[in-house]
Amino acid sequence: MRALAVGLAICIGCGPNTHGHNNGEDGNTHTGPDACSGLQCQVVNCQAMGMPPTTITGTVFAPNGTLPLYGINVYVPNSDPGPMPSGLTCNQCTDALPGSPIGMPVQTIEDGTFTLPNMPSGANIPLVITTGKWRRIINVPAVSQCGTTTVPTTDTTLPKSANDATPNTKMCGSGPCVDMPKIAITTGSADSLECLVRRLGIADSEITNNSGSGHVHLYNGNGVTKFDTTFMNGQGGANIASATPFWGGQSGTPDTLASYDIVMLSCEGGQNPFTKPQAAIAAMKTYADAGGRVFASHWHNVWIGGGFVTFNIPAANAAWAPIATWQDSGDPGTPDLIDEVNNPKGPSFATWMMNVMGSTTRDQIAIQGGTDRSTCTAVDNTKAERWTYTGASPATKSPQNFQFTTPIENPTTSRCGKVVFSDMHVSGGPSGSNYPTSCGATLTLSPQEKALAFMFFDIASCVSNIP
Repeated sequence: MRALAVGLAICIGCGPNTHGHNNGEDGNTHTGPDACSGLQCQVVNCQAMGMPPTTITGTVFAPNGTLPLYGINVYVPNSDPGPMPSGLTCNQCTDALPGSPIGMPVQTIEDGTFTLPNMPSGANIPLVITTGKWRRIINVPAVSQCGTTTVPTTDTTLPKSANDATPNTKMCGSGPCVDMPKIAITTGSADSLECLVRRLGIADSEITNNSGSGHVHLYNGNGVTKFDTTFMNGQGGANIASATPFWGGQSGTPDTLASYDIVMLSCEGGQNPFTKPQAAIAAMKTYADAGGRVFASHWHNVWIGGGFVTFNIPAANAAWAPIATWQDSGDPGTPDLIDEVNNPKGPSFATWMMNVMGSTTRDQIAIQGGTDRSTCTAVDNTKAERWTYTGASPATKSPQNFQFTTPIENPTTSRCGKVVFSDMHVSGGPSGSNYPTSCGATLTLSPQEKALAFMFFDIASCVSNIP
C-alpha cells in the first residue's frame, strides 16, 4: 500500500493521459500519463495518502509594507517567467501568466491574503507576486509536503525600488528579481499625486525628474517645480521639467508618453486647455489605446470631455467624449459612496475599504473638506465603470471616480489601455515648497487616499473583457 500511495503522489504532477505512447515492440498504444518535467514533478497527491494538500499562504502588501492589496496574482512557476517586457504592451486578463504556472494561479482577496493548494514541496520553491508590471519573485526556503507553509510578510511586499531585496527575494543576474512600472506624474496647483506614491512606500531613490534614473518621473503641470536641496537621491535642488512637451504640446514629443506604463495627472486648478492642444489630446489617446494607463485628477477632465469650462472648446476635440457628461461645480460634501452595482469590483472594493479602515460604514468614504469636487454629472454605464459617487438621491448621484478601457471604439475583447478619472483629490494642493516638503511630514494614508491607492494598483493590472 505504501508503494501505491507514492505512485499516486507522483502522478499528480505528470501530464495528461490523453496522449498515446507506442512501446516500439508490439505496436500497442498505451495511454498512461506523460512524464512530468520541472517543479511539477514535486507536486504530491496528498489526498491519496489521506492528508491535506501542500499549501502556500501569505498576505501581499503595498511597498509601504502595511497596506494589504486586493487582486494581486500569486503563483508558482514551472519554468523561468523571464524578464518583464519593456514598453507598452496589450496586457489582457485572458493572457496566460509567464512561466507556466503550476495549478491555478490565484489572486489576493479583500484582506490581501492568498492560498495556493496542491503546490510543489521541497526547498527553494519559487513564488511570483505580480500585477501588471509590478513583480517580486521569491524563493520559499522550505515548503512542507502535505502541510501549510506561510510566507513571511517581509517577503510579500511589492518592491519599493529596483534594489529592494527582501530576505528571500530570488536573484536575477546581479540584482533582485523585482520589477516596477515606469510612472510619469505631473504636479498641479490643486492636487499632489506625487505625494500619494511616496505614502504608498515607493522609495525616494525611485522618484526623480525626467533625466533621472528612477521609475517615477515628475513633470511640472503648474505645481511643484523643484526638489528639495536636501533630497537624498541625486536630485537635490534639481528642476522639474514642464509637462507640456511631455504630453505632446505645442512643441512636444508625443513619443515620450510611450516610455511610461502609467501617466498620472494632478489637478491644475483649471482645465488650462491651451497647454493641451489637439496634438496632445490625440497623443494621449494613442498612448492609452496602445496599452497605456492614464489617471486624471479633477480638471484633467479636459482630456476626456473637452475644454467645457470658460473656453468652450468642443467636446468633439476630446479623446473620449462619449464616456461622460460634465459640469462646473464645487465641493459636494462628504461622504463619497462606493458603487457596488455598476462596477464589477465594487463589492470587493467596499469590503477592502472596510478591512483597511478606509471606511467605518460600508460604502462610505469620508472626504477631507475642500478636496472633493463634482464636475462629472453622469457616465455611460455601457462604456465605463462608476466606482464612487456623491449625492443625496439617485437623481443626483454624480460620479466621483470612474474607469474605462480603450480603445472605446473597439469591442471589449480588443482593448489594451485604461483611463481612470477622479474628482477626489489626494489631499489638496501642495504647500508651495519644493518636493517632498510640499507633501507634509505624514506618510499616513487618509481614507480617500486609501481609495485612490486601490485604484492606483488596479489601473496597473490587466485589462478585463467584462463589458
